[in-house]
Amino acid sequence: MFDLLLRRARLVDDTVTDIAIENGKIAALGDISGPATKTVDLGGEHYVSAGWIDSHVHCYSKSPLYNDQPDSVGIATGVTTVIDAGSTGADDIDDFYALTRKAVTEVYALLNISRVGLIAQNELANMANIDAEAAREAVKRHPDFIVGLKARMSSSVVGENGIKPLERAKAIQQENGDLPLMVHIGNNPPDLDEIADLLTSGDIITHCYNGKPNRILTPSGELRASIMRAISRGVRLDIGHGSASFSFAVAKQAIALGILPQTISSDIYCRNRINGPVFSLAKVMSKFLAIGMSLPQVIACVTDHAADGLRLRRKGRLAVGYDADLTIFDLRRQPVLFRDAENDTLQTDQLLTPLAAIRAGKGYMTEQGSAEHVFDL
Repeated sequence: MFDLLLRRARLVDDTVTDIAIENGKIAALGDISGPATKTVDLGGEHYVSAGWIDSHVHCYSKSPLYNDQPDSVGIATGVTTVIDAGSTGADDIDDFYALTRKAVTEVYALLNISRVGLIAQNELANMANIDAEAAREAVKRHPDFIVGLKARMSSSVVGENGIKPLERAKAIQQENGDLPLMVHIGNNPPDLDEIADLLTSGDIITHCYNGKPNRILTPSGELRASIMRAISRGVRLDIGHGSASFSFAVAKQAIALGILPQTISSDIYCRNRINGPVFSLAKVMSKFLAIGMSLPQVIACVTDHAADGLRLRRKGRLAVGYDADLTIFDLRRQPVLFRDAENDTLQTDQLLTPLAAIRAGKGYMTEQGSAEHVFDL
């Protein structure tokens, strides 16, 4: 007997299927006739995808700068997995790991190459903070929790050190099984060309559509040659919307050139979740529908693309044997005014609305889903 059977779930390609769950895994898909402890009929009206993965959040509750609770940025908003992008370094990763064990949301970490983590904006201004041995020991202690490394390469972070912290980060990466390395880009120095030329296949540029002068587009609106070369080597682009790192204008220009993101992430924490302009991963995803990406493209950026980029082997796909992490959502037609990090606005009429999430086979209603009582999970 299945633990849970979702009947007539609509997929993003608009096909309708049943999905059976047993022991925290996807057990069957298709026209399913077997019995289940609980059956929920979605009537072909509600979409179901693999559980949404937010590749860039800040949810270490003790961070003095960017803090939040994993379930506030995760399961409550239909997101089943979050990756904290560098809030903690080797000195506080153990505490962060312990705190995340209490969350419903699956939490992973990108280890800040600064051992002190994000206790101040300039964590890479002191090269002594970049301790390869401490990083190596942290990865050994938490091999299933630390899924990559994080280096914030903007002038306010690195101070007078320029490109040196990234050179150290690449060395640490090589010493730790070539873990994915996410690199924050912002104001220069260092110049983006210097950064891009050091990156290799599987590395991730986050804040890829920021509106700052040190951005991926030239003043004439063309893609920088260094970024084109990096993409050709397999470097991935991540959104990382955040409070100051996403521009509608840059996103529109880049997408018009065929430069699409591999992953859509929020860079969410309590302040930009409550006051905006982020609010939730769903709202960031909706912005990309407004810009012109299709629903399947947007969902891929928070499911299989995200899982592949961070080597989450049993997540990101609706397939037998994969983790039973699912997001149930609607695509609603209603007027919405979105704002980017540059305070520019975009009017649209489509809004992704998460109704519920299934995490490891157990169902959780979002605030929206609970309020509307659209089905009983």
